Amino acid sequence: MAKRIQFSSNGGPEVLTLVDVEPAEPGPLEVRVRNHAIGLNYIDTYYRSGLYPAPSLPSGLGTEAAGVVEAVGAQVTALQVGDRVAYAGGPLGAYSEVHVLPAANVVKLPDAVSFEQAAAVMLKGLTVQYLLRQTYRLQSGETILFHAAAGGVGLLACQWAKALGAKVIGTVSSPAKAEKAKAAGAWEIIDYSHEDVAKRVLELTDGKKCPVVYDGVGKDTWETSLECVAPRGLLVSFGNASGAVSGVNLGILASKGSLYVTRPTLGTYAVPGALQGMADELFDMIAQGKITVDINQRYSLSDAAKAHTELSSRLTTGSSILLP
Repeated sequence: MAKRIQFSSNGGPEVLTLVDVEPAEPGPLEVRVRNHAIGLNYIDTYYRSGLYPAPSLPSGLGTEAAGVVEAVGAQVTALQVGDRVAYAGGPLGAYSEVHVLPAANVVKLPDAVSFEQAAAVMLKGLTVQYLLRQTYRLQSGETILFHAAAGGVGLLACQWAKALGAKVIGTVSSPAKAEKAKAAGAWEIIDYSHEDVAKRVLELTDGKKCPVVYDGVGKDTWETSLECVAPRGLLVSFGNASGAVSGVNLGILASKGSLYVTRPTLGTYAVPGALQGMADELFDMIAQGKITVDINQRYSLSDAAKAHTELSSRLTTGSSILLP
């Protein structure tokens, strides 16, 4: 038997229960991983509450973890029992001692990266990889704008962009967050609670604006972001923290200087054949010390409800993990 967190109805953290389950045997193209560390992400609360529907109830929770392969399906060739691995894709059920999932969603983990680091960084780190290295291939010397620079993705982006030789102008909502983003490598900070972001970007770029703007906030920052993109530049709208962008008038792109806009998702980039290479680049940045993974909260698996309460109450900082 193995322990796992599941929920039989949607609701608050109190619906999460620790249960015993019989570990399933992997299908032909699946592997079973014994988790050593499990990632905690805000999207997990969406599945728990019902904002994002689970495929069926009762359901497991979580998609991100790291551990060791303990069983492989008959047709799996790239992985074998004993391999150190990590994953950040479905199906739901990573909040568990063991998890069965498609081998295509699993990457090999080098010895230089710990299970805890991998569990804390896979989802956010792969997001930063595709944003800075694929959606727009960031070059040394470029000045970019990154909203919510003190968030989980933002702090990793500041570090990675600085390692590439780029200058990050980060937006934040408080002096404390400004300090965090600067410590992570941001070149300049704009506190949008009392500064005009578009005006400040003009000043910092000598009127040139930015070749690329990364916006994971969505609705509240959409118009500001458009004002900060240089002619023929790219606005990368990759998240909806303040709500989805809607009612877009394409004519605005013309009037602002023939701008490009994209709405990417990790799932489109982290496809079989590309996932391991993306992860390898992320792990290499960690191994070289160019990216630091700040794990500030560790909870036992049985304390998943407490973890969700603290996450939703904004009592956590940096990354959080569950330990089975």
